[in-house]
Amino acid sequence: MRKVLVLGGTRFFGKRLVQKLIENGDEVTVATRGETGDPFGSAINRIKVDRFDRESMKNAFEEGSWDVIYDQICFSPDDAQDACDVFRDKVKKYVLTSTLAVYAYDENAKKAEKDFNPFNYDITYGRKEQFDYAEGKRLAEAVFFQKAPFPVVAPRPPIVYGIDDYTERLHYHVRKVLVEEVIGFDNLDTVTSFVDSEDLAQFLFWVGFQDLSGPVNTSSPDQISFREIIELIEKKTEKKAKVQPPKTKEESSPMNFPVSIYQDVSLARASGYDFKSLSQWFEPLIEEIVKQEK
Repeated sequence: MRKVLVLGGTRFFGKRLVQKLIENGDEVTVATRGETGDPFGSAINRIKVDRFDRESMKNAFEEGSWDVIYDQICFSPDDAQDACDVFRDKVKKYVLTSTLAVYAYDENAKKAEKDFNPFNYDITYGRKEQFDYAEGKRLAEAVFFQKAPFPVVAPRPPIVYGIDDYTERLHYHVRKVLVEEVIGFDNLDTVTSFVDSEDLAQFLFWVGFQDLSGPVNTSSPDQISFREIIELIEKKTEKKAKVQPPKTKEESSPMNFPVSIYQDVSLARASGYDFKSLSQWFEPLIEEIVKQEK
C-alpha cells in the first residue's frame, strides 16, 4: 500500500484524483485549511495546514513520510521552497500541478516543454501576492527543479473543463448565449488547448507510478478556436451568440486571449499516456452544461 499526501484535493479535478487514489487502495492523506468539505468520509486521513505559512507546514508535517505527494496549491517560489525543506527525506516522488500560463504569449503558438525552461530560470523569492499567477508558477517550478532534493514532475495543464468546474468559465459563455448578453472577444479565431477534468485526474494518478520527471504538457492533443466554441454553444442552445470586442473589462470573456496558444503533448504520449481528443468530450460537455443551465 502506497502512502500518498495530497495538498489540496477537495474540489474539481483534485477531488477526482483523490477518489482514484482511494479506489487504488492507497493510504491517502488530504491536507487543507479545512474550510472546504469533502465526500470521502473515513476513507482518507486529514491534516489541517496553512499551505502558505512555513511554520504551519513544518508543524503539520514534522512526522511522516510519503511515497507520492501531489501539490495542487503551490503558487509561489516561497511555497515551493517550503516544500523542498519540509519534505526533504520524506517523499519519493513529488507531483507539482503547474500551468500552461508559464509559457509566453508570442508568435510561437505551439508550446513544447522546452519553451519554458525552469532549470535555468532566475529565482526571485516571495509569496503569491507579490507575483501574477503565471510568474508565481514559473518561479515555483524554478525552485522545485533547481532546489528539490527529491524527484519532481510538473504537469502543465491548460484551462481545465468539467461539469463541476468551480470557476465556471465554460458555463459563463453558455449563460451569456442563453440570456442573449454580449460576450467580449477581440479575436474569435485565436486557438487554444483544453483538458477534460477526468482525463487530467487520470493523468495525475498515472504519473504517480512513473519515473517521468521534469515539466510535461497535459492537454487534449487537438485544439479549438473560440469561434468553434461559440458555434457549438449556438448549436446546443439553438440561440445566436452576441459577440463583439469588449468595451470594458467586465464585458471581456475570461478566455479573451491576446494570441493563440496551445500545447504539444508528444512527451506525454511518448511516455505512455494518450489524452482524450476534444472530439471525445468537449461537445458532450457543452450539451450537459446547456441542460444544467436551462
